[in-house]
Amino acid sequence: MYDVVIVGGGPVGMLLAGELGLQGVRALVLERLAVPTGESKAGTLHARTAQSLDRRGLLEAEGRASYGSLRFHFSGMFELDLGAVAGDGPSLVGSPQAWAEQVFARRAAGLGAEIRRGQEVTELVQHEDRVVVTANGREVAARFVVGTDGARSVVRKAAGIPFTGTGARVAALMGDVRLEDPYGLPGGYHRTPRGWLIAWVNPAGHSRITTYDFRAPHADREAPVTLEELREAAEHIAGVPVPMRDPRALSRYGDAALQAERYRTGRVLLAGDAAHVHFPWGGQGLNTGLEDAVNLGWKLAAEVRGQAPDGLLDSYHAERHPVAARVLWNVRAQTALANPDPSVDPLRELFAELMGFDEVNTYLSGMISGVDTAYDVGVPGAGRMAPDLAIKTDDGDIRLTELLRGGRPFLLDLAGRDDLVEAVSGWPVEVVRGRAEDEAEALLIRPDGYVAWTSRAGADTLGEALGRWFKPVTDDYLW
Repeated sequence: MYDVVIVGGGPVGMLLAGELGLQGVRALVLERLAVPTGESKAGTLHARTAQSLDRRGLLEAEGRASYGSLRFHFSGMFELDLGAVAGDGPSLVGSPQAWAEQVFARRAAGLGAEIRRGQEVTELVQHEDRVVVTANGREVAARFVVGTDGARSVVRKAAGIPFTGTGARVAALMGDVRLEDPYGLPGGYHRTPRGWLIAWVNPAGHSRITTYDFRAPHADREAPVTLEELREAAEHIAGVPVPMRDPRALSRYGDAALQAERYRTGRVLLAGDAAHVHFPWGGQGLNTGLEDAVNLGWKLAAEVRGQAPDGLLDSYHAERHPVAARVLWNVRAQTALANPDPSVDPLRELFAELMGFDEVNTYLSGMISGVDTAYDVGVPGAGRMAPDLAIKTDDGDIRLTELLRGGRPFLLDLAGRDDLVEAVSGWPVEVVRGRAEDEAEALLIRPDGYVAWTSRAGADTLGEALGRWFKPVTDDYLW
């Protein structure tokens, strides 16, 4: 019997397998596809995801990073500056989804994960002490199963978890094609009274064409997309001929906004698109799923090892469900603003003007990039990701991101507090002592990089914080 079976070997499932491996828990990944498609529907890693990956040493392998001021859009209005809220690390990383999946898969395998491709899961039965999944007609038992198997998740359906929200109203098509006249179609986002045409033009090869038709959702969501259908949609919206040929990676989708009502039921959990789906405004979907994996990995590993305090695994739903609900909310707002009806133009103009105010830019950019994510950890002033401090120790200089590479919790003492160091004795918490510019406090930092406690809350609350996230060390304590 396996400790954890992950159903779905996309970027979220592979990152989760690596996070479990970092904590000493070997996962089995069951992926339906025999080989990766190589297709990338997503290609944007926002600042919070980049920070999380940097704290695992993965950022350097993750494509092209942009630092400082960076224009980004809200509902196709490029008035945001993500650099104003990015903090440490890049404002944005260009990383094709397929490439990220490969990076995470290599890491997972290197940390002991078993990856089986060509495995279609058709059934799941949950028992008191295990979960049995059926893949390719064979049963596999595990103590826990995590569904990262997409919007049509077999795991979610078999576990009986409702997937609720709003249905689709927009018919979207996407595909890579060779444009017959690549210089006759300007690249970028184009809103017309008939819909949206988004073109990433490559005169020397395949261009990515996306269409948003607001007249009605797809009559058949599962029907294959043809080149003729994509061309007709593009020409309808653009109002001019858009000749194209040699199609590949054609797909259809809609603006349904759905979320699992529970991220955990017994020994079954959900992450990524299996837990939440929405229209792709702002490229937030993949990022939200990857942050699910980072939040869940260390908690599930502690549960598997028998070292999780009561309620730790349930905190995954408590922390991540509101984050995804907020994403669905802002995406719905962007879709409403994107309506091609000219009557919406004044509202878009007003919104674009408002984004020129620093407060509005901070609010919207923080939401899109995920850097405003804060968890309720029960301690005032805590719950946000710890900044990447430059720390001077007796053994030399080190950055906080480097301290998190091993996925261990630690007490960062920048105030010379011997009493706090003594207080964490007997807990599975490393102690790092040093000095940092303009910082003179102590922080209890979780394995996912979020601050669980700060000395500003008072030394008397440290014990309660430790007991909320960890169990005391015993003779048989395992990492």
